[in-house]
Amino acid sequence: MTTTQSATGTAAAAAQPAQLTRNERLDRLPFNKAHRKLLVASGIGWAFDAMDVGLVSFVVAAIAADPHFNLTATEKSWVLSIGFIGMAIGAALGGYVADHVGRKTVFTATLVIFGLANGGMALAWSLAALLVARFVIGLGLGAELPVASTLVSEFSPTKHRGRMTVLLESFWAVGWIIAACIGTFVIPNTGDWGWRWALVIGALPLLYAIVTRIHIPESVRFLEAQGREDEAERAVRYFEQAGGVAAVPSPKGKPLPRIKTHELFGSKYIARTVAIWATWFFVNFSYYGAFTWMPSLLADQFGSLTKSFGYTLIISLAQLPGYFLAAWLVEIWGRRWTLSVFLAVSAVAAFAFSQAGSVAAVLCIGMLLSASNLGAWGVLYAVTPEIYPTRLRGAASGAAAACGRVAAIIAPLLMPWFLGLAGGNKSIAFVVFAVAFVLACVAAFCLPERKGLELED
Repeated sequence: MTTTQSATGTAAAAAQPAQLTRNERLDRLPFNKAHRKLLVASGIGWAFDAMDVGLVSFVVAAIAADPHFNLTATEKSWVLSIGFIGMAIGAALGGYVADHVGRKTVFTATLVIFGLANGGMALAWSLAALLVARFVIGLGLGAELPVASTLVSEFSPTKHRGRMTVLLESFWAVGWIIAACIGTFVIPNTGDWGWRWALVIGALPLLYAIVTRIHIPESVRFLEAQGREDEAERAVRYFEQAGGVAAVPSPKGKPLPRIKTHELFGSKYIARTVAIWATWFFVNFSYYGAFTWMPSLLADQFGSLTKSFGYTLIISLAQLPGYFLAAWLVEIWGRRWTLSVFLAVSAVAAFAFSQAGSVAAVLCIGMLLSASNLGAWGVLYAVTPEIYPTRLRGAASGAAAACGRVAAIIAPLLMPWFLGLAGGNKSIAFVVFAVAFVLACVAAFCLPERKGLELED
């Protein structure tokens, strides 16, 4: 070959665009309108979930005062906890099914399930009917949350992944605030059927499920693993075009090695599995123990159900700045440090809340607890799907969430006992929650740091 031919060949090779896998093409993109659309579409579903979980704390307080039901403290705790039993089962099954049939399919199906069940709970005529409906709602909720965070994580560019997932979780605050508004303004002002009307509003996800089928793409990693090359390429091109980035050739996706769920406890993943499960468990224990009982606790402390709903609304408003601060810090401090610091602040706030007696103290400390706890939640949802490979990601995220839901079952059931030990006040309960936050902080510090690293296939 002559020197001229060699130079020509080299120039031609240089002119050819370098090959990138589809996942590498997604990881290199700037944040653009397609990412924003995915975030908002997924986030609206997330907000509906939060609205439902928040709404039940107001609804239970109202049902307990309904002469037809006249629930005892133990019956109230069961209405709260039965939903978390459903969430534990739903989280474990939803993540596993999502790894086999797709993230988008499960996301849509779960919205339908808990939309229908909310309507059923609004028509409940007995405690048994309430419990059955609440259990089915929990199935849908539990399956949807880890699947949605996995989907957003898999489409996020590497340098924006943590922030996008925390911002997805920030829609939880929007839903919870809407629930607090419904609890404050709808339930007290619509008579004995106020709580039923609130649950009818909670059935709106059934309509939104139609929208998700149109506006939420299926995971590229999942499509490639299923050999659906054309669909995977269209999904990547959609995000590239939105970002004004030219396409480059991609090799055919290779089927990923099958990873069995039991490998969560194999030598490669056991340390991170124990750490993430412990973090999920103790965060759920404190959060659901505190916030599902918050309206009832404040009603007992200050003697007014209507006032307690208003106080809970004010405390809930602090969730949004907590999420936004966590979204900013997660790409600066990293996942591990941000999560640990927010959990440490939550522990301090929970202990201070246990001693708060005045309205001003309850509101100020409650807002600090709300901001720090929910900021930690955002980072927890960001880090969980990052620490596992694609074929295990949905199942692993669901399993971690299921472990957390076990704590969410236990905590509301223990609240009547905590209240009895403290003579009816909240002191002992929130000291226990403070200890749980400390344990979650220690576990979080043992997690691997994935800031700036690509997802593992």
